[in-house]
Amino acid sequence: MIFVLNKNKQPLSPCHSAVARKLLKTGKAVIHKKYPFTIRLKELKNSENKAEFRLKIDYGSRHTGLAILNGSKVIGLAQIHHKTSIKSNMDSRRAMRRTRRNRTTRYRKPRFNNRKRKEGWLPPSLQSRVDNIQNWVNRLQKLCPLTQISYENVKFDTQLMQNPEISGIEYQQGELQGYEVREYLLEKWNRKCAYCGAENVPLEIEHIIPKARHGMSRVSNLTLACRTCNEAKGTKTAEEFGYPDIQKQARIPLRDATLVTATRWKVYNVLSKTALNIECGTGARTKMNRIRLNLQKDHHLDAVCVGASTPNKIIFKTNSVLHIKAKGRGSHCRTNLDKYGFPRGYLSRQKSFFGFQTGDIVKAVVPKGKYKGIHFGAVACRKTGYFDIKNKEGVRIGQGINHKYCNILSRADGYEYATEHLEVDGIPPTTKVIGILP
Repeated sequence: MIFVLNKNKQPLSPCHSAVARKLLKTGKAVIHKKYPFTIRLKELKNSENKAEFRLKIDYGSRHTGLAILNGSKVIGLAQIHHKTSIKSNMDSRRAMRRTRRNRTTRYRKPRFNNRKRKEGWLPPSLQSRVDNIQNWVNRLQKLCPLTQISYENVKFDTQLMQNPEISGIEYQQGELQGYEVREYLLEKWNRKCAYCGAENVPLEIEHIIPKARHGMSRVSNLTLACRTCNEAKGTKTAEEFGYPDIQKQARIPLRDATLVTATRWKVYNVLSKTALNIECGTGARTKMNRIRLNLQKDHHLDAVCVGASTPNKIIFKTNSVLHIKAKGRGSHCRTNLDKYGFPRGYLSRQKSFFGFQTGDIVKAVVPKGKYKGIHFGAVACRKTGYFDIKNKEGVRIGQGINHKYCNILSRADGYEYATEHLEVDGIPPTTKVIGILP
């Protein structure tokens, strides 16, 4: 399905790719946007839409799934890949800044007590996730006449964060209040035996340090094991049984769960500003719908199953998933540093060269030379006018390409795009009906 805009850029109902191809070929439409692919009509059409389009969002700490449904028809699938390097980049920048201050302004007075944070402040690494979702909801509203939103708001409990002082298998207080021990351990140990890795078998709650050896019943000392491994382990510790890493893994907190919990209401507040009807769903309902519809576990397919509005049957009208990777718009720092924090090169203060800027997707038709041929990729600009071109894997496929040979396909917008074709049981999903709910 292809997004369609009116002559005045108002969103219309999406059309089939064959219809879009015909409109482009006859000159009745032009390409408005490459990612996601959108056409714009040259004549004014009635922009009233009777169809209802629902945007479904499966929010995760690393990936967020998006799906657009028209009744039981899935007309769009996408997956946002959030930036996970913000914290490490800030740590590196802070270390460089401290060494620089020690060299140049050694006796500068500290100013740590005069910094104030606004109400509702989130760390940049978390705010980035919220901004990505807000950005793409706003973009999709401009491309498709959305009427409703389904959002998975409740997936993890805040008490899921690891705390070794919380004890008791009764799960009535503290860490496991409202979340059963077994479900917690299934989430933590990927629903498999911690020792042999067996799946789809009955799993038992097992003490890493046995109670016979004065092992506690707190969650950091619990894992899952099949009956065979549980009996074979006996009164041995996990290390004596040959698995020294089990204890270390048991103490690792659910970091991703914490990130989602800290920002899920922030995302909800952002969605509420769109003036669309919002339906909230739970992770349990999403899982139930996915199992009954016989769909694979993936973020964009989870998004299809979010909320009570999930229809009894699903018909896929699209055979591709748009992967959206957040890359940012570059760095404010115009000086490259070595590992010791000393300058090793300087970047130009100018951002655009000959109508191009780094990150633009271009088509380069090179008539002669070493790189003769047609190249598609992201451009790295130089003020000399000779650019480098990299493919989606980041491999350089052209070096020193004259800007006169390049044509813009898509402007840099802070994201990197890739398309994955989706198939179910080997049958193209354009004709595949998935599952029937009872």
